Amino acid sequence: MRVATAALNRKAGFLHRAAQRAALLPMLLIGVAFYALCLLVAEVSIPRLWEGLPRLVTWIARSWPPDLSELDVLIRRGLETIAMATIGVSFGAVIAAPICLLAARNVGASPILSFPARWLLNALRGIDSFVFALIFVAAVGLGPFAGVLGIALHTAGSIAKLWAEAIETTDMGPVEAARMSGAGRLKVFVHVQLPDALPQLSSILLYMWEFNVRASTVLGVVGAGGIGQELKNSVDLLLFDRVLTILVIILVMVTLIDQLSALLRRRLS
Repeated sequence: MRVATAALNRKAGFLHRAAQRAALLPMLLIGVAFYALCLLVAEVSIPRLWEGLPRLVTWIARSWPPDLSELDVLIRRGLETIAMATIGVSFGAVIAAPICLLAARNVGASPILSFPARWLLNALRGIDSFVFALIFVAAVGLGPFAGVLGIALHTAGSIAKLWAEAIETTDMGPVEAARMSGAGRLKVFVHVQLPDALPQLSSILLYMWEFNVRASTVLGVVGAGGIGQELKNSVDLLLFDRVLTILVIILVMVTLIDQLSALLRRRLS
């Protein structure tokens, strides 16, 4: 009897697994069809890549040795990029602070305010700093200030979302105890939730600074200043030896910022 029951159980298990695999087949086919459509829409062409490789090799050969004649100018542009990211992130943090308090569910904000706050931060995150910078170039003119404003708005949405999630993960035990003692929402946040979340909030801010130093290297393409503008000009003029110098400066700059940010985050954790 037990042998028959075990056999029936094995058969039932086999049929169940077979049914699961059969159910996955349509999803797999849909996924393959979607990927094939993406390849078609993206105009992926291996022959075109193969034809373009000789030109790429020629450009790489022309980039050596690097052009160091304007090294001081390029380093100054690199520092401009770091300044854009630093000021942009600081402005973004100021904008993000009130939004994240409204968006965090455990702070106690009214749903009438929290839902619009979440929609706002999603809108800010959804529009890239590149697009914001393009708009501000038209509004305030060429130069790094447009890049600062573009970084600030996009970063505000990202920081606000990450800060709100960090605040929501704080231990609610001390929060409830403080509320039962009669403390108001502001006092509870300042004296209980903020000290608990502060290391994580600081780590997020440093990460966003690191990220925006990398991202802002291309804002010069739309005229928003920084070393990206020199990169675009050099590519347009086919000055590949100068392009190599710029790429090396970007690599060194980003590596140093990454290492500094990682060191500071480890100290805060």
